[in-house]
Amino acid sequence: MIQKNIKINIVQIVLKVVLGLFMLLAGIGHMTFQRAEFQAQVPNWIPLSKDLVVILSGVVEIALGLSMIFLNKMKVWVGIALAIFYILIFPGNIAQYTNGIDAFGLDTDRKRLIRLFFQPVLILWALWSTGALKVLTSKTKN
Repeated sequence: MIQKNIKINIVQIVLKVVLGLFMLLAGIGHMTFQRAEFQAQVPNWIPLSKDLVVILSGVVEIALGLSMIFLNKMKVWVGIALAIFYILIFPGNIAQYTNGIDAFGLDTDRKRLIRLFFQPVLILWALWSTGALKVLTSKTKN
């Protein structure tokens, strides 16, 4: 059982909110001004329409963003959910690199490759800022 009252410091709180705001912006971008760029990242092997995948992932991003900002009592679970989401969307980043797709200003293989290394940073950010990393690495049962 994951304890609900895990304490996080002010830096974690600020970075948790910032990440939540980034997720909100990304989710809105999925539905509006970046929709075509997000569609370009959907791997061809996904058996759904690219537009549907972009819309559904946008809804999830908005929900996760709001959760990062407002669901403080469930922050550990939200951090874990966001980390899992980042893992699930990583194939899109790989597809962008391997297929040489220009999107989001990533117009060279080098830029697309460098971006791949930021996904683990986002995963750690989600886990650390919510206290989930501490819970997951704790040796004692809560």
